[in-house]
Amino acid sequence: MNGNDLIFNLKTIVLSKDAREMKQLLKQAHPADIGAVLGAFETGQVCQILALAPAAERAQLFGYIDKNVEAEVVHALDAKAVSELFLHMSPDERADLFNLLSEEDQAKVLPGLAQAEREDIRRLASYDEDKVGSVMTSDYALLDGKLTAAEGIARLRQVAPDKETIYQAYIVDQERRLVGTVSLRQLIMAEPGQLISDFMQRDPIFVRADAPREIASQTIAKYDLIALPVINGGDKLVGIVTYDDAMDVASEAADLDFQKTGAVGEIFGSIKDASVKMLYQKRVFWLVVLVFGNIFSGAGIAYFEDTITAYVALVFFLPLLVDSGGNAGSQSATLMVRALATGEVMIKDWASMLGREFLVAGLLGLTMAVAVSLLGLWRGGPEIALVVALTMQLVVIVGSVIGMSLPFILSRFKLDPAAASAPLITSIADACGVLIYFGMATWLLDLPVAA
Repeated sequence: MNGNDLIFNLKTIVLSKDAREMKQLLKQAHPADIGAVLGAFETGQVCQILALAPAAERAQLFGYIDKNVEAEVVHALDAKAVSELFLHMSPDERADLFNLLSEEDQAKVLPGLAQAEREDIRRLASYDEDKVGSVMTSDYALLDGKLTAAEGIARLRQVAPDKETIYQAYIVDQERRLVGTVSLRQLIMAEPGQLISDFMQRDPIFVRADAPREIASQTIAKYDLIALPVINGGDKLVGIVTYDDAMDVASEAADLDFQKTGAVGEIFGSIKDASVKMLYQKRVFWLVVLVFGNIFSGAGIAYFEDTITAYVALVFFLPLLVDSGGNAGSQSATLMVRALATGEVMIKDWASMLGREFLVAGLLGLTMAVAVSLLGLWRGGPEIALVVALTMQLVVIVGSVIGMSLPFILSRFKLDPAAASAPLITSIADACGVLIYFGMATWLLDLPVAA
């Protein structure tokens, strides 16, 4: 069922107010598909659609709605409906939603929940948005190491309806310190009477709640985990990060890096729904900075005015050469930003990476120099061909080294290496390319430089 069909069916359901039709639609379409089209409805209509869905499906459907729409819907609902909605949401999702709400709407949520649930929301919502604690859930399965495999399976069968995942269970001691993990597969494969403590995985991989949340997604991807246990400063188990939540974090981080790579500030929500004001604010700063940065290129051209006047053919190759340096630098920067973000390389690896980059850039520059020298012969003769070829070699090396080094420099000063964006690298490489090109031409062609 495509988006247009879903919108038509939902409009029909809103008009008829038929709960049975809504229930039938939920069987035919995935909640993610339904949630994706709810942005086409007004807030009041969204509330009506949710009210017609069964409580459990309502919470599931709500989780796929755009975050900004979620807050508007909660504001429109009465206190009882909000409490019921929160009651059926997963702990991590309701904590995220709670942080989006105004104080007035937060006050509608808590009174209708049990004390344990209120404390759980406050605890999960207390973590900073960029920390692991903000994406963990308290919905995990605990088992006693003294249970047998058969007893462990029976226990999981009892708690399964209330847990986000039972494929991995956790064993803690009396002080709730994590001592081991056991998978559902291990429980099934073990002898029924075998104690869990005999075959559980001891010293499991974990992450701390106050660590950057990207660490969780990187750890899950590295060790191919279904879920990752989270401990606090006292080494006590406080939650888990599931695979799907880790992938959401990785996706958000990738989106942000792409935006920064294009010299664009972080855009919240969908680009489709972003306002003109937001897009202007996120893009104007870097564009203005880069405008003034490009003044250096213009100043370089003015400085070598006599060289350009004497050999007009040089102008033909200017865009080609400076763009080649910028392109090479952008390639190097992209590779290094990604490598630093994933932990493949560290700041201490700069020196070793620099030597290899020199070699690679040298080979790339040599190949491009040979190609462009033929064009130089055609347009300006042997002397121009030599200037163009040597310049190409140098600008590719310089651009590549700048592009590779800038992410390391930013990381060294605790700045985001993604800020080494393609436009920034290109502007720096352009200025260097102009100076190299006309400096090389003035030297080889034995021309005076303008005072």
